[in-house]
Amino acid sequence: MAKSQWSFKTAVELSSALADRKVSAVELAEDAIGRIERHDAKINAICVRDFERGLAAARAADAELARGVKKPLLGIPMTVKESFNIAGLPTTWGIPAQKDFTPTEDALPITRVKDAGGVILGKTNVPLGLGDWQSYNEIYGTTNNPFNLGRTPGGSSGGSSAALAAGYGALSLGSDIGGSLRVPAFHCGIYAHKPTFDLVAMRGHTPPPLPPLPSTRDLSVIGPMARCVADLSLLLDVIAGPDPLESGKAYSLTLPPARHTEMKNFRVLLIDSDPVMPTDSVVRGTLEALAADLARAGVKVDRASPLLPDFAVSSRLYMRMLMSFLAASFAPEAYTGALAAAASLPAEDISLAAERLRGITLSHRDWLMADGGRSRLRAQWRELFKTYDAVICPLMPTPAYPHDHSDDQEKRRIRIDGKDYIYPDQLSWPGIATLPGLPSTAIPTGFSPDGLPVGVQIVGPSLEDRTPLKLAELIEREFGGFKPPPMFDD
Repeated sequence: MAKSQWSFKTAVELSSALADRKVSAVELAEDAIGRIERHDAKINAICVRDFERGLAAARAADAELARGVKKPLLGIPMTVKESFNIAGLPTTWGIPAQKDFTPTEDALPITRVKDAGGVILGKTNVPLGLGDWQSYNEIYGTTNNPFNLGRTPGGSSGGSSAALAAGYGALSLGSDIGGSLRVPAFHCGIYAHKPTFDLVAMRGHTPPPLPPLPSTRDLSVIGPMARCVADLSLLLDVIAGPDPLESGKAYSLTLPPARHTEMKNFRVLLIDSDPVMPTDSVVRGTLEALAADLARAGVKVDRASPLLPDFAVSSRLYMRMLMSFLAASFAPEAYTGALAAAASLPAEDISLAAERLRGITLSHRDWLMADGGRSRLRAQWRELFKTYDAVICPLMPTPAYPHDHSDDQEKRRIRIDGKDYIYPDQLSWPGIATLPGLPSTAIPTGFSPDGLPVGVQIVGPSLEDRTPLKLAELIEREFGGFKPPPMFDD
């Protein structure tokens, strides 16, 4: 069965086709289901199938369309990351002990998606505890990159990025604390948007078996994934907004418009590498090409600025604060071991690995001091965005690498232009936007010589998500965007 004309269409295009009665929601759902059934034995992106309820939702959408009902996602087939609670489906976060945990109510973002008419066909695979840029676990196995099955699709939203690249629906929902939206987008040649911190309420995106209470999990966000920028904005508008259960927060949201609507008016700071985490020749090359393209299009492009916060300092601070948050869920024996190891660190060791170890054992007093450093960092970014509209920089130092499931990530290595670097140090590039809570849009920019996707991230001012999204849209329109993986373009 060959792909249909709808298999790789965007949500915006599908909405138009549905409104014009060129296709039905059931036909779209069946097309996506057919692709999953044909291809997912090789990719393993969809770990939990929900086809029966998805088809029922599609039939309901067709009935509403026939009555003239208008909703943003009405009839659009999509997937969501396994980590979102959906009533009646398992939510495990890849944790074997939680393989039978089944929530009884939907996460708030899922409710918003369903209320907007989205047709959810299944949940996508994740790494153990969402803690890797590879997507594998003992429950559901390994997800492969559709452009090269021997390589990672990214993580922790790697199942979602692989699903989108393979044509399993037009949209997906993911989450991001260490690049988990943006890194999979980079590795699979799709688009993702990490919203401003706390722009999207996260109730129900909760490690099992914790109850789905309103909360603001430090550094972490949820956001949209798609095959074009317009679809990111479409889904972001559906899920954005505070939790109505949180006192003092109104159930409304108005983001300011993009600073500019024409590419020639944007002022951009473009960074292609840094000694803290160098990028390889392929990643530097795509940034060089983009810089030249933007300059020819009239964009003001600077390649350095004293306004940019010190990357080494902010990366060390991010490692401490990230691990302080993550360590709250560590087993007692792991935490005790980290205490002893951190105590033996020389004071002069300010490597990123040392900062991660110190972060695990951060006292509340030290965390508050670190939080003060983050406040100063945010002030630096506010000052920078008086001069620039966006910062364009790497997301990861290399294209997708071969699967590496060795247990200790600190002992893994990533090879950059012939030299080995510590695997978790790659956190630095996603962290440039995560630590200060800034919006960041991941976009594809092309391919490596061996056919692997590459891309960049566009970091924007706080609560001005529409600015990096608009620049991403203009780049997509001018220079091209998503291209299907050759082995699954059928």
